[in-house]
Amino acid sequence: MSAQTPEDQYIKVGDINTRFWTSGDEGTAVILVHGIGDAIETWESNINVLGEHHRVYALDLVGFGRSDKPLIQPSLPFGAQFVSDFMETQRIERASLVGNSMGGAISLQFALQFPDKVEKLVVEDGAALGKGIATFFRVFSIPLIGELMSRPSRWGTAWLLKQIAYDPAVITDEMVELYYGLASLPRAQKSFLTTLRVGVNFLGQRPQFVSSIVDNLGKITCPTLIIWGQQDRILPAEHSQVAKNGIPNAELQILDPCGHGPHFERPDDYNKLLLEFLGR
Repeated sequence: MSAQTPEDQYIKVGDINTRFWTSGDEGTAVILVHGIGDAIETWESNINVLGEHHRVYALDLVGFGRSDKPLIQPSLPFGAQFVSDFMETQRIERASLVGNSMGGAISLQFALQFPDKVEKLVVEDGAALGKGIATFFRVFSIPLIGELMSRPSRWGTAWLLKQIAYDPAVITDEMVELYYGLASLPRAQKSFLTTLRVGVNFLGQRPQFVSSIVDNLGKITCPTLIIWGQQDRILPAEHSQVAKNGIPNAELQILDPCGHGPHFERPDDYNKLLLEFLGR
């Protein structure tokens, strides 16, 4: 971990003890929303750079990182409501949302559910924009088989992280140890599988999960930036065109070469894109 890593903070969001980071005390508010199985550490290369110009918050979603992991069925509306409730704890009236993967889907849902609370929207390799998804996520969705295949191990953690990244060299031993530790926390595997199965089955992303977002993209009116890795092996890059074509005020930036996590694979390019977009 970097010496510049923000300090862990905790606050109750409803009944959920929620871990979060903050950086910066000037400019507009920006909220970073991570993907499935992830945590706020994923934003380590971004939060302080963005915090030089904005008030930036990153939170561990319900069931992930070091936030509480209750036994719930976490739908996209639930995730959006959770982010909204977190904003209220921080007295944030409006914010720009930046969401990766599942966090991208939650951010899209947030823009639909709470349009008056959104300044701008950044969707990075977002879920719920098409049926396609990596085969191993489809396998994880199968009862019992998923429990066996997703059992935490250092080898499995390293393998999964290297599927996310285009260049396996960006996956360090420190990252593997961090995510193995988070995956080994009580109820972490259960939360991961429960969340995954809301949106994914063996055939891919569930039709209703996708249609709840795609059928309503035209209602999103805030300025939107879509960022995608050309070599994304988790969610195919063609999904980016669905968002670009569906959202009236959207622009698209494809990073090539890059996988599913531009924010940590190519942080300099990613941070530059965000600062330019957010600063307009």
